[in-house]
Amino acid sequence: MTNLIRFLILSFISSGLILSSFACTGTDELAVTPEPVDSVAAEPDMNERYERAQSLLSWNLSDKVFRMSVNPEWVSDQLFWYSVRTRNGTEYMLVDVARQTRSSLMDQEALAEALTAETENDIDPYSLPLNQVEYHQEQNSIEFSYDGFRWEFDLVDSRLEKKSELLSAPANSVMSPDGSKAAFIRDHNLWVMDMHSGEETQLTEDGIEFYGYATDSQGWTTSDRPVLKWSHDSSKISTYRLDERNVEIMHLLRTRDQRPELVSWPYAIPGDEYVPMHERVIIHVENGDVVFLDAEPDHQRTSNCCGLRRGAEWGDNEWSPDNEILAYVSTSRDYREVTLRIADATTGEVRDVYHERAETFFESNLTSRGVPNWRVLHGSNEFIWFTRKSQWGHLYLHDLETGELKNQITDGDWNVVDVLAVDEELRKIWFTTAGMDPDYDPYHEHLYSVNFDGSDLQHITQHEGNHTVWLSPGQSYLVNTFSDFVTPSTTVVRGADGQVVMTIEEADVADLMETAWTEPVPFVAKARDGQTDIYGLMYLPSDFDPEKSYPIVNNIYPGPQIGSVGTRNFSFARRGQTHALAELGFVVVQIDATGTPLRSKDFHTKWYGDMSDNGLEDQISAMRQLAQEYPFIDLARAGMYGHSGGGFATASAMFNHPDFFKVGVASAGNMDNRGYTFYWGEKYQGPYETREDGSSTFTNQALQYQVDGLEGKLLISYGTMDANVHPNTTLLLIDALIDHNKDFDLMVMPNRGHGYANEAYKLRRTWDYFVEHLKGVTPPREFDLSR
Repeated sequence: MTNLIRFLILSFISSGLILSSFACTGTDELAVTPEPVDSVAAEPDMNERYERAQSLLSWNLSDKVFRMSVNPEWVSDQLFWYSVRTRNGTEYMLVDVARQTRSSLMDQEALAEALTAETENDIDPYSLPLNQVEYHQEQNSIEFSYDGFRWEFDLVDSRLEKKSELLSAPANSVMSPDGSKAAFIRDHNLWVMDMHSGEETQLTEDGIEFYGYATDSQGWTTSDRPVLKWSHDSSKISTYRLDERNVEIMHLLRTRDQRPELVSWPYAIPGDEYVPMHERVIIHVENGDVVFLDAEPDHQRTSNCCGLRRGAEWGDNEWSPDNEILAYVSTSRDYREVTLRIADATTGEVRDVYHERAETFFESNLTSRGVPNWRVLHGSNEFIWFTRKSQWGHLYLHDLETGELKNQITDGDWNVVDVLAVDEELRKIWFTTAGMDPDYDPYHEHLYSVNFDGSDLQHITQHEGNHTVWLSPGQSYLVNTFSDFVTPSTTVVRGADGQVVMTIEEADVADLMETAWTEPVPFVAKARDGQTDIYGLMYLPSDFDPEKSYPIVNNIYPGPQIGSVGTRNFSFARRGQTHALAELGFVVVQIDATGTPLRSKDFHTKWYGDMSDNGLEDQISAMRQLAQEYPFIDLARAGMYGHSGGGFATASAMFNHPDFFKVGVASAGNMDNRGYTFYWGEKYQGPYETREDGSSTFTNQALQYQVDGLEGKLLISYGTMDANVHPNTTLLLIDALIDHNKDFDLMVMPNRGHGYANEAYKLRRTWDYFVEHLKGVTPPREFDLSR
């Protein structure tokens, strides 16, 4: 099926390339919407289409792909093991790079048989319930946790030994690096449990409601798990006391029998006088000392999007090798100013090292939840700093005492993405990039290395594609998985010079290709300015016929922290279940317009100050160019759908571009960022300021003031327990639509939070809406996607 689609598409591309850049130099000549194609063949039975579409939902394709990804665990600089999903199930492999051998880590059937005998549980050899696996090279054994015990399995004679009983860590705890302690919150205070004895120790004593320690209460997201950073030796904890005593309260009503339940919590919104503040502390676990840092409270910020954690740890915190010094970055409320600080863990003394101000918003990493790209080098008394002050995200070397710039390390019209390793002795950095090579997709990530002085820049992953890498402890080797939209993944081991030492996995997608799944079609178009390249994907039905006419639907997530397309890897399921919707007889597109990351700073901040822009003019420009290139696209039948920020963008499209978008499905949208979390709006819209006429700097993005433009069909939905994007912003929009006597459709999801986008009922209603109102066909009644 995929080869047929590719053949048909290639026939429409004059250059003969899948990735095609359109010749358009502007959007003015594209302003006229082309007439729809008249010849539309008879529709096959819609029930059959729905059944095929259902088979393409991500959870129905997960058992069709194998050997796609690995998760290597390095044992030494030349030895690692990993697990991989195969046709048998999960298999464990051991790779000796020096000997270039790849073998089974263990006799899985023998281990399953032994575990079954010891526990009387029926253990599947290819679904082994192993946790916290450790490989011991000298003993030629593995250790793992299962069923409340620690076990050791001898890999030579397949002997299983029960080592010790495991203590259960408290719920929502954070384990220390050596595994000896678990930190947790009880009654607003921080505690630790000794994982050997079970003894619990209270570390703080004065925490109270709304003024507790390590509290994860960010308004848009909350949890009972503490936010903290352990020192390397597990002796100290960097955390904070969170002051939200005066933060205003948000409310939701949980639907129950007879009477609803009120749920309330602190939630700051743009312009609030009182917002959550961090009083930073360092806790000495052994003696119980709680050292408050000698600095003003910090805003509840990290120096890049999104949230406080990076993995399991508090971001923007870095311990010195001797665990005596804490480096951290303070970020201002508006995200424009950042300061690198050094704190003495014993005295609490704090020294400001470096300060930077951005005109819009600062980013220390351009990916969502990426680890901030600054590093303090205590041995050489220097630090590495990431900034976009030159339009592009690059690395700079500074003096740690004075903060002064020593030299720029990287330079050019491309971005550093992630700093993966730094060797102070070799004075060398390993990092990933995007956009380095003009011949490659600018979003594809590649691994490079460079010296601290900017010399000897080396491209290590020289295959085209998007690269994920795992460096060995000494950076002598790396495991590298690479793929692209249409090429399944290959996993290799490379040497430090980038040469492939051995191939360890190649994705098996034969079963996927036997389904109705088809490859997406990558394309390049011009943004609204007629000059800037923007990139996207087009999805077609498996029975695609270029002689037919197809409605076009745009699946949008406008950013600013990510874009619509998502991962650049080969994937059987992309954002918004696009393959499934296309199978119903649509052309579906995803486009990363301006306002999304991993391009220049001006590209990313294009609509800073007017979030309702959402890059929509770029989306329209690209869709018009696609229709010029492909006559099977009927622009007279254009729709859009999205969730969260995508719901916001969809509603904005329906209100502000009614001549183009005829049908929209907008779910869980932050329809007015004045009522969404203050961190989001004040970062991407700007500081909240009231004008003399009573309006504010946020008025222009509030969609309830834009509803008069609605002409098409709009389906709005929200979850009544959405604690991220509060339903109030959608209700304000609904009220305005009623006031303006506008027809619209509404779907309320009782007791759902923010993450209902892929719920079967919501998906089916989305399909029905486009089939009925954009395709003009009656959908099957109450088709059950949950079966």
